Amino acid sequence: MESLKDAAVVVTGAGAGIGAALARRFAAEGARVAVNDRDPERAAAVAEEIGGLAVPGDASTVAGAAREALGGRVDVYCANAGVGDPGTEAAPAKAWARAWDLNVMAHVRAAETLLPDWLERGTGRFVSTVSAAGLLTMIGSAPYSVTKHGALAFAEWLSVTYRHRGLRVHAVCPEGVRTEMLDAAGSAGDLVLRPTAVEPAAVADALLAAMAEDRSLVLPHPGTAAHYRARAADPDAWLTSMNHLQQKWEAAR
Repeated sequence: MESLKDAAVVVTGAGAGIGAALARRFAAEGARVAVNDRDPERAAAVAEEIGGLAVPGDASTVAGAAREALGGRVDVYCANAGVGDPGTEAAPAKAWARAWDLNVMAHVRAAETLLPDWLERGTGRFVSTVSAAGLLTMIGSAPYSVTKHGALAFAEWLSVTYRHRGLRVHAVCPEGVRTEMLDAAGSAGDLVLRPTAVEPAAVADALLAAMAEDRSLVLPHPGTAAHYRARAADPDAWLTSMNHLQQKWEAAR
């Protein structure tokens, strides 16, 4: 991997949690970091801490403004902002729309903005914070599970389409991470995610290791790969086991 010293890096949703950890880690590597968050005070606080630039606003449309703040160039774009509203197929239309917009279409818009320059230069990195829900699923949240599958599909499509032209794509798929989103996941998160939850810094470490090794799939939890293989090898057995987990959750509620 090329050195990150003086690299121009954008991290969305960087006011706390995984995003803040990514911003801190990239800054520690010598990068110039644009810290995006919808909360201006949070964005400013993290930016001040790491010597970065605060670019508050909607992560769905921030790529252009962040590039301008960094002097017209982005080397690494971390599409990290996301939303994890609970609900079934009957979740409110607003929840479904918000999940699609932030978990998927924000990535599409960022790529649309940044790809022309990356392809012209023959280099660029797109980092998608997907979640293990995109590889597997998550009980209790249809909007989150479905759109995280979409985020992974888009990341894979970018890699397939542009890898030979210098684009590197990293899909970050952690299970439980000790963040506000985990706290908001309620009893489903407590059952499935909290027992093996890691600190946000561990996710940042896993990403930097994957970048150094040119690995697309970033799995901060070592057990995720085994679950993913089991799902592919015997889908019905895997679905049955997940349904047992669903029943356990329902019985405990």
